Amino acid sequence: MADEALLTIGGLHAGYGKVGVLHGVDLTVAAGEIVALLGPNGAGKSTLLRAISGLLPATGVLRFDGRSIAGSGPRQAVEAGLVHVVEGHRVFTTLTVTDNLLLAGYAVPKPERLRRVDEALGYFPEIAAKRWERGGALSGGQQQMLAVAQGLVQRPRLMMLDEPSAGLSPVLVDRVLSVLAQLRAAGTAVLLVEQLTVKAAALANRVYALARGRIVLEAPGDTPGLHDQLEHAYMGIAA
Repeated sequence: MADEALLTIGGLHAGYGKVGVLHGVDLTVAAGEIVALLGPNGAGKSTLLRAISGLLPATGVLRFDGRSIAGSGPRQAVEAGLVHVVEGHRVFTTLTVTDNLLLAGYAVPKPERLRRVDEALGYFPEIAAKRWERGGALSGGQQQMLAVAQGLVQRPRLMMLDEPSAGLSPVLVDRVLSVLAQLRAAGTAVLLVEQLTVKAAALANRVYALARGRIVLEAPGDTPGLHDQLEHAYMGIAA
């Protein structure tokens, strides 16, 4: 595992009760890179993000910025600079866009919080124009943008996103993914779980494939024939 990695995972095991889902996962994310985590449904991708962010107990090596975060909860993860945007664009539908973002930065002093809200909305002009409308009045794509903006208010060093394209039109998928490229350019690392493998690989510096709770492939995002390699990797673990 690279010493310079921002996030280092080694031999990670996690599951639900007596049901094991992750079986010795090794993964790293360097500062300022996008890593795509790909795999079939049920592979354990969401479980891995939950284990990293402290939503789920796990055993093994879990280090962020050189410090162990094993056993830490979600609040400690956020304080360290690790933000998890869960699947399903979960926003407070009765609150305005602005109040959703202010709530996301509840631990930040108000003047700084207001600056961060404006900064986050700068990535998404579509919802900036609706900042005083209720979250429930936004389209599904706009709610996804709001969910990502909620994470940005925390000014993460690493943002983890779980299926940000789910339910979105191709145009809005490209719009959300373009923001991730902007974040990378600004120095923010991204760990992206995504079913759209071609788009995710085109965006990512590196790709990990997860199948049945195990990493079965690691490769640069621009590897020739990557899609075929992914299919072979999934079939190999299934066999």
